[in-house]
Amino acid sequence: MLIGAIGDDFTGSGDLANMIARAGLDTRLYAGDLPARAGTEAVAVVALKTRTLPVAEAVAQSRAAVGWLKRQGAGRILFKYCSTFDSTPEGNIGPVAEALAEDLGAGKVLFVPSFPETGRTVYQGHLFVGDRLLSESPLADHPLTPMTDPDLRRWLGLQTRQPVTHLPLATLRGPDAAAALARLDGRFVIADAIDDGDIDRLGLLARDASLVTGGSAIGAGLARALGADGPAYRSWTGSDGPAILLSGSCSAATLGQIAAYAGPKRLLTAGEALAADGDTIRTMADWALAQTEPALIAASQPPEMVRAVQRAHGRERVAVAIEDVFARLARLLRDKGATRFVVAGGETSGAVATALGIASFDVGPEIAPGVPALAAGPLRLALKSGNFGGPDFFAAAAAVLAGEAAS
Repeated sequence: MLIGAIGDDFTGSGDLANMIARAGLDTRLYAGDLPARAGTEAVAVVALKTRTLPVAEAVAQSRAAVGWLKRQGAGRILFKYCSTFDSTPEGNIGPVAEALAEDLGAGKVLFVPSFPETGRTVYQGHLFVGDRLLSESPLADHPLTPMTDPDLRRWLGLQTRQPVTHLPLATLRGPDAAAALARLDGRFVIADAIDDGDIDRLGLLARDASLVTGGSAIGAGLARALGADGPAYRSWTGSDGPAILLSGSCSAATLGQIAAYAGPKRLLTAGEALAADGDTIRTMADWALAQTEPALIAASQPPEMVRAVQRAHGRERVAVAIEDVFARLARLLRDKGATRFVVAGGETSGAVATALGIASFDVGPEIAPGVPALAAGPLRLALKSGNFGGPDFFAAAAAVLAGEAAS
């Protein structure tokens, strides 16, 4: 196994698996209980749900997954988090990286959140979303991990006891970046990167490291550094069964995609989720399956409405209730014959995949940058980070899961 990877949420892990498979290494995504032995894949990605867990739980789950990957013979470990560095001043990126660095005896550890293809870049240690600093983007209003400081050196420094330093763009592109990296003071290194050439330079720097961290792009850069030379998707066939669209994401991109979707739509309010019983779930499932076009059920709302609901009912209580409704709904819809699930939002995707009892996925073609089509037995799924995909994502994803070529 060339690379063993862990991701801190389901959608991000699928994103990483897609990027590495697209680069050319055979990749499998594990999402449930880990088997005693992995298959013959060159890369195994373990999807965790640790982004917003208490720090101690996130660290424990990450250590356990990396221990399994090392027992499978993984030559290097990649810790994947969101390209917008979603975390709080308390963690979890810093504490998890610190624990893994200790377990693996890692020296310098690169932090490479940049994903140039989706507009996430780091320059002078500051994270940009498009042409805006992270703190001026919609991520500043994220309901769970509001990113109010674009200086990743400072943000990571709040989360770890390790000294944090910076690999500037000019140094990365200089004549001897490896020697310059070795001379830097500090174990944790925020790396600048603004295009795919920079990602490949960082992949070469990290090729022999025991631990590298970052967004999905560095997975592809590392794969290319290890000799990958073209897509390595597993054989893919779609499903013509009923398609269901579920959204718990409140990102600006997903809200726009919901507005653009021309098919049948139903809003799941916080009040409905908190009071939902078996009859509520059955009514929603029957409504969805009765539609002639894929039905969209969304708990997505603008940030100001989300904050009002959280103040009224409690953030965790609302989040758990919405995830529970989507989990029960997905199980019932599968039992009633649905075979295609398009899910927006990391927490929602995790809840759905867990509820469906999926242990691992084959990685199929890319639907949109960062979003692969996934297969698990008769089921076909698209698990999307809230910020990814174009305006027509929901209709396009349902079509790809049916076996149509991505546009």
